[in-house]
Amino acid sequence: MHELILHHYPASPFAEKARLMLGFKQLSWRSVIIPRVMPKPDLLALTGGYRKTPVLQVGADIYCDTALIARRLEAEKRVPSLFPEGSEFTVAAFAQWADAEVFRRAVALVFQPESLAARMAGLPPQAVESLVADRSKLFSGGTHGMLPVEVARHDWPVLMARLELQLSREEGDFLFGEPSVADFALAHCLWFLRSSPVTAPLVDGHPLVAAWLQRVLGFGHGAHSELSAAEAIEIARAATPAPLPEEDFAEPNGFQLGQRVSIAATDYGVDPVEGELLFAGREELILRREDERAGLVHVHFPRLGFSIRAV
Repeated sequence: MHELILHHYPASPFAEKARLMLGFKQLSWRSVIIPRVMPKPDLLALTGGYRKTPVLQVGADIYCDTALIARRLEAEKRVPSLFPEGSEFTVAAFAQWADAEVFRRAVALVFQPESLAARMAGLPPQAVESLVADRSKLFSGGTHGMLPVEVARHDWPVLMARLELQLSREEGDFLFGEPSVADFALAHCLWFLRSSPVTAPLVDGHPLVAAWLQRVLGFGHGAHSELSAAEAIEIARAATPAPLPEEDFAEPNGFQLGQRVSIAATDYGVDPVEGELLFAGREELILRREDERAGLVHVHFPRLGFSIRAV
């Protein structure tokens, strides 16, 4: 049984989502800290080009995107569940919406000049410039470009009012009663806003929201220990990928198993990953690729939000 290895950096909001899900499930994991901006040669040795944060590694299997990471953690430990029985569609659909629409607005608010200056106070100017330039590239070329801050400011009161109302009427302590992936998908966006004193009041000014967020953050990050990137790559090289899932499913666009393809996110961070298509299921796509450092790896992507193209 291989250890769970999370490739992340502390300030990443989506990494916080993954860390909280690991804490919720009380899982032990290894922590590999990656650069905040490109280049990321050690990470790309495992992913083949996917650069977004975080990435979950289990031996020679590499999981991209927190939507799929959530399902891999569910397979690792069923209880407590991120997808409570009877609410699977509701919580997954809400999480997808929060990861896209709430996150876009949170990014616009945090990256407005006043907020960014406060958040990056103490860093050299060139470091701030490097981050801004990197994020501009990250959000170009996909369907979700950087949202104007005026739009985010305009929309934010609506989101908070709806959330306050939902929390006031919910019988449990979480968005849909019991905790689920929906809570973690929304919480990381608000955690990100709290990272700047300029945007923190947008969360803390709503008492029910702030109290709910504290409950979600209270799950913590689980038990973890540090691991170097070189050690993680060596673990991948020494491991054999897990057996492929068994699923009766016809690929709707006619891609064939064994075909050389590229897979890329469609929203942002659209860098493609090329390899042999090994599996195409309802939720998951798997590529086989070889790297001179990491050896043979299987790179996993969610179907939703990613595209396949013939190479």
